[in-house]
Amino acid sequence: MPNVSYDDFTKLDIRVAKIIETEPIEGKSRIIKGRIDLGNDDHRDVIIGGAQYYLPEDLVGKTVIVIANLEPKKIAGVESNAMLLAADVKDKPFWLTVNESVPLGSAIK
Repeated sequence: MPNVSYDDFTKLDIRVAKIIETEPIEGKSRIIKGRIDLGNDDHRDVIIGGAQYYLPEDLVGKTVIVIANLEPKKIAGVESNAMLLAADVKDKPFWLTVNESVPLGSAIK
């Protein structure tokens, strides 16, 4: 992997969010439609991978880390307006989170 400059890294808006809603996407077995809360009335639709490992309802309430300023992308007819970060172990996502109670929207630096 190529190195990324510090200036490029600082362009990323990485924040704490909570998954507040999920639903399956008809005809899709690997992705779920979700809605996240970034605090301050900032709610966004996102595509969440790993539907073959997780039921949609199992993700609701999880506190996760997201890139909040990624360009929106339409996937399976849903515009995803952030990206959840996960460790990838043999194609299974393990969502990055925080150990303590952290306010939604808190910046990750």
